[in-house]
Formats: sequence, C-alpha cells, structure tokens
Amino acid sequence: MNKPLRHVWLVVSLLFLLLFTSTTYFQVVAQGRLNADGRNVRTIYNEFGRHRGPIVVDGTAIAASVESGDTYGYLRTYDPGAMYAPVTGYYSVIYGFSGIERALNDTLSGDADALFYQRISDILSGEQGQGATVELTVDSKAQQAAWEALGDQRGAVVALDPGTGAVLAMVSTPSYDPNRLASHSSSEVQAAWKELNEDPSRPMTNRATGGDLYPPGSAFKLVVAASALDSGQYTPDTVIPGPGVYQLPNSSSQMNNHAGGDQTPCGPDDSSTLSDALRQSCNTSFALLGQELGEDQLRGTAEKFGFGARLEIPLAVTPSTIGTDLDGAQLATTSIGQYETRVTPVQMAMVASAFANDGVVMEPQLIRSVRTSDLSSIAELTPREVGQPVTASGAAQMRQMMIEAVENGTGSAARIDGAEVGGKTGTAQWGEGRAPHSWFVGYAQMGEREVAIAVLVEEGGYGSRVAAPIAQDVMEAVITG
Repeated sequence: MNKPLRHVWLVVSLLFLLLFTSTTYFQVVAQGRLNADGRNVRTIYNEFGRHRGPIVVDGTAIAASVESGDTYGYLRTYDPGAMYAPVTGYYSVIYGFSGIERALNDTLSGDADALFYQRISDILSGEQGQGATVELTVDSKAQQAAWEALGDQRGAVVALDPGTGAVLAMVSTPSYDPNRLASHSSSEVQAAWKELNEDPSRPMTNRATGGDLYPPGSAFKLVVAASALDSGQYTPDTVIPGPGVYQLPNSSSQMNNHAGGDQTPCGPDDSSTLSDALRQSCNTSFALLGQELGEDQLRGTAEKFGFGARLEIPLAVTPSTIGTDLDGAQLATTSIGQYETRVTPVQMAMVASAFANDGVVMEPQLIRSVRTSDLSSIAELTPREVGQPVTASGAAQMRQMMIEAVENGTGSAARIDGAEVGGKTGTAQWGEGRAPHSWFVGYAQMGEREVAIAVLVEEGGYGSRVAAPIAQDVMEAVITG
C-alpha cells in the first residue's frame, strides 16, 4: 500500500472508530441520563405515545389510557380519581409519576422484562403494543366506606386481609384529583401543582404509608401486651399495678392514669389484671409494665410486628419506630405510645392483623395480579410472612382481651351485630394546645370473612368517639360483603 492510500485508510479507520465510540457512548453510557433529561421531548412523546395498561379494582379500571388525538397520543384518566389517588398516584407530562404509576411504571408501560415475549408477539403480529393490566387487592366497597366515613377529616384508613396481607382499603384524606395533573395542558397542570403543593392540608401526602409519622397513643398498648405474653412471665390474668398517678423515674413529671387528668386507679388496691388494664386503657399500668419488660424485649416484639422494616407494597412505607436508648421515663411514656414512638397506619393495621392470624404478621400487598393484553398471568399475589410476635395461643389471648375492650371498654362504637370484633382505641397527644390524634386498631370476623384495620384521624380527639365508628363502617363493608 502506497503512502497516500495508507494515510486515507488511517483517517477513515479513525473516523469509524470515533463514530463507533460516540455511538456506544450515547446508546449505552449516556442513555439513561439523556432519557431522563426533562428537555428530551422525544422521550416524553415516546412515553405518552404508548397504550399504557389499566389499573383495575374489582374488574373496573380506575386508571386507564384513552386516545387523546394530540401530539402525545394517549391521555391518562382516573375514575374515581380522588378516592384512589393516594394508591394510583398520578401520571403527568410535566411532573412525572407517583404511587402505583411510579412503582409499576415498567409493567404498565410494557417495558418490564416479564413482558418481553408479549412485545415480540406484538411486533410479529403487527399489533400495537400495550402495557400490562395491574389488578389491585382493594375491595371497592371497603374503599368507598372508608372514603365516606373519613369525609372532610384529615386522616387515613388501612384495612388488611390478615391471612394474606392483601390491602382491602387504603384511603388518605384530604386527597386530590389526579386528572388535573394528567392533563396535556401545561398551564393547567402547573396551576394545579402549585395549588396542591401550597395547600396546608397536604392533599398529595399519603398519610397511610408515610408523610409525618404519628404517635399511636394507647393503641400501642396492644404491642406492649403482646410483648408481655411473649415474655412468658405474664398471662391475661396476671395482676399488675395501676395507680391513679405515677411519678416518672428521674423526672419531675407525673403520669395520670387516664386522659384529661383523671387519676382514677385501675382497680382495687391500685391494681388489676393485664386484661382489665387493657380494657380500661390504664396508662400507669402499661408504663410500669413496659419498664418491667425492658427496652430490649419491647423492641424485639415491635420488630417482629414490622417496626423498623422498609416495606415496598409496592408503595414505599416509612419505617415505624419506638426510639432508641430509652431511660426509665422515656420507656414509660413509650409504653403508652408517646415520647418518640411513631407509626404509620399501615404498621398499626399489621399489628391488628397478627392477632387475627394466629400471631403471624403477613406483609401488606396491593397487587393481586398482573396480566398481559391477552389475559396471560405474569404475576399473582404470593403471601409473605414478616414475623411472629406472639404464639397462636398468645394471639387467641390477645383477641379475647381486645374483644373485652370493644364489648365493655373504650372501643364499643366499633361493635358489629353478629360479628366478633376486637380492638383498641388510642388518643395520642402530640403537642401543647393541639387536639390529640384519634386511633382505632382492631379486627373483625364473621364466618370465613375477616379484616384487620387501623384508623387515624388527625386532631380527631378521643379514639372511642371518632376513629372507632369509622372502623365499624369499613369492617362491616368487608365482612358482610
């Protein structure tokens, strides 16, 4: 090869090398960053030009894609929007996605690995590709009951199937209409986004799974009672102290036995059985009991219920906590669901579910099935255990104590004729001059139907008056079908 040809060959080879290198960089190395760049309108058009799969509850699509006839191709619609928004989330041209829309984006858009053969089939058949159908575990009647019962109050309801962990209801109020964020009008979407984010009631926060964690108040006494039974040192009939007032150790503060400064002792001689202390919701009884058990025992039980765990259901659930390195006074107040004890409604529903499931906590799950456009199943709900904080016999003892709390204690507003209902109310203090949060945590069974529930109403006051009636409505919707 003569010298001029060799120079040409070297230049051409170098150009091919540069072309190969740049192509590899943009197609492989920088692909993710470029696709995620908000200025890349091609990615946006490609994403919204797909026929996204529906999200379904009881056979009805609550989120679906319809042809829009504009540049984007498809518009995401939600019906009923606000009732399911904390679960479905939104799918927005400008602000991306949240909720199930985010957690299962690859599945809904058709990009998931499990849909590879479906994509090949669509190409060979010449059919337009479509994302998978995601069916939720939610019971539409229970969801409607929770939505209506919460009404204009700030709070959340979570109902679970104790045996499988299936989420039967998840409502957070106030909510928002995701259709406003799914609009293809940039100005309308931006106006809605600004309004929602400036709303002090935080309608876009899913109070069921996270946001601000809440003190559970007396509802946490269920965890302490379960820990006592698990220790092997206590039974429901064990007599424990319950004075009208208790001087916290190494502190100038005193604890009254009941809310509102009530210093009535828990029974004759300032004592009662563990069962009766739970029925009466005696603060001093559980403060002293928690100290006797010790932080390690209490923490171990709480962790078996799921405290501290990072759950993906597939929505991310903020881990609940009981604090760390507690001194005597802190452990006492922790044992009545105060101090640094902070929980989600999902976590407290898990606590209730353990007692209805022979002591076993099942991982909450929102997805019942995932199916391709030809109805082939690619995923089904598979129950998974989180832990077993109490034995089957201990769970039976807890159920009996919880039944007493409903039949003859503070949870009477949750009764359902013809059903076994057990539970515990909570009135959680969370700041000077603020009304306490209202809680009910419990379960109901009628025949083969059962449900575990947690109800939270922010600044709702007494759990017996506010949260318990809400729980009754939702549980009744589940067990009566």
